[in-house]
Amino acid sequence: MCGRFTSILSPETLAAIFHVTAPADLEPRYNIAPTQAVNVVRRTGDGRNRLDEMTWGLIPSWSRGRDLGRHMINARCETVHEKPAFRHAIRHQRCIVPASGFYEWQQAEGGKQPYYIHPVDDSPMGFAGIWEQWRTPEGDMLQSVCILTTSANTSMEAIHDRMPVILAPDGYSFWLDHNRQEPEEFRHLYHPYPPELLQAHKVPDLINNPRFDSPACIVQV
Repeated sequence: MCGRFTSILSPETLAAIFHVTAPADLEPRYNIAPTQAVNVVRRTGDGRNRLDEMTWGLIPSWSRGRDLGRHMINARCETVHEKPAFRHAIRHQRCIVPASGFYEWQQAEGGKQPYYIHPVDDSPMGFAGIWEQWRTPEGDMLQSVCILTTSANTSMEAIHDRMPVILAPDGYSFWLDHNRQEPEEFRHLYHPYPPELLQAHKVPDLINNPRFDSPACIVQV
């Protein structure tokens, strides 16, 4: 799964990689947790990319309450095209979640040890995501997102058996293309990210507290 991640990308990097306009005062995020606001890249009707803010945790349009979103932070790529909660979004409402790295916990003696996983060259990553919008009881529209996951690659499987679907840059436009809707068109994007392109190291358990957000979260221990 993917339960925490970082996004310490500058506005200039977001503009260059994802072709979006990012706010100049964008702050680095070192401990993004479910139910928090995240930035996503979407394709507009006129074919341009746009950066928007959404809540992490998908709330389908038919949901009776927002609590469902707490349990829908991820969608398995193997079943996302079949599950009723995801079926509409995967066809019509795909997005990319820009990231710098993500965390996973390894079961260890005495508890779980968090690891930080990120590209060996610290290049930006784009997680495959889907989004939905839900009308609150007050009548407002709440937009939410979840991140697709796939099986872990060989370097990560000792830590956890799942990892985010990390899109290669040449797959960004393909993923956002509104004209593509059939499951078979996306299967080649769901492969685990090449193990030689990622590295992992142990980090402090500070990240267990979602209110803690600082560079100390990614320091190797």
